[in-house]
Amino acid sequence: MSVAAFISSQKTEHGIDHTVSCRALGVSQSWYYKWKNRIGEDAPTARQRRRAGLDAEIIRSFEASGGTYGSPRITRDLHEAGWRVSENTVAARMTELDLVARVRRKPRSLTRQGKRPAAPDLVRRTFNAVAADVLWCGDVTQIDTDEGKLYLATVEDLFPADCSATPCPSTMMPR
Repeated sequence: MSVAAFISSQKTEHGIDHTVSCRALGVSQSWYYKWKNRIGEDAPTARQRRRAGLDAEIIRSFEASGGTYGSPRITRDLHEAGWRVSENTVAARMTELDLVARVRRKPRSLTRQGKRPAAPDLVRRTFNAVAADVLWCGDVTQIDTDEGKLYLATVEDLFPADCSATPCPSTMMPR
């Protein structure tokens, strides 16, 4: 039984005024009046209603991002939606809701500097060919798609500056 319910029961059962009960229990009358209408109910307070709405918005934004947004970006989304909330509050609520943003991995380069020696510069940085089929250059590029990685190999004859490209199967690339 809550204190407010006890004070009300003293009035109905024993005829003791709520002012006497409040004074005897050491609570203010304003507190009693605030909680009087909530006796027997689990009605949420305004703060609890706001927090529940905030939690729902945080979860919606987190799931819409695929679990990648942290508290700074979710705070930005909430500000755009009209919420007045701090980043620390969002971080605390995310901790309470067990929402942890996934760390975005840095894309790994195919050419690892320092792990193997650089290829010799056979062209000596002169990209002007005197005739066709004399000077060629090429490159392999990794393109991330929804279906996986795609490798694109390009070969260029530097005389007419024509470029030809072809996709490579993923089995051709080193793992």
